[in-house]
Amino acid sequence: MDLSTYNHSFSFKNKIGRFLWNITSPILFNLFASRLFKKWRVLVLKCFGAKIKWSSHVYASVKIWAPWNLEIGVNSSIGPKVNCYNQGKIVIGSNSIISQKTSLCASSHDYKLKNFPLILKPISIGDGVWIASEAFIGPGIHIGNHVVIAARAVVIKNVDENTIVGGNPAKFIKYRNIE
Repeated sequence: MDLSTYNHSFSFKNKIGRFLWNITSPILFNLFASRLFKKWRVLVLKCFGAKIKWSSHVYASVKIWAPWNLEIGVNSSIGPKVNCYNQGKIVIGSNSIISQKTSLCASSHDYKLKNFPLILKPISIGDGVWIASEAFIGPGIHIGNHVVIAARAVVIKNVDENTIVGGNPAKFIKYRNIE
């Protein structure tokens, strides 16, 4: 491996956006922690290019790498201290919950190449999904509708809809029957 030739290839626009987000988010986003400021945080995310519905709730302690790579549907929630490492796009459907301290990682590196290049691998999370606390969702993962990811699960393969998975690596536990 030769990291002297590493190039992350982010555009100038992306670099400026990251610079502005890193400077303003601690003041305009993180400081407004009360539920009273839920719509304010949505507005700030929208100003930075997030496609987010007004009924969604993103906690002030969430760490978002690039708001412009984030899409959140109606009535969805991203809980406290979630790490949304979205160099690649992350799409969260409607009525979904991402619980506290979960990690969503939408990028990786090509370990087979000498210069170890960055690979953007989008994550898509369906409608009615609950990702329990401290789970890890890896790059390029698709989670179907009405899925439950157990606490501390490590998801490295796609998850079919209406299932419950857990463990490291996450494995099928049972089907989810919604009454």
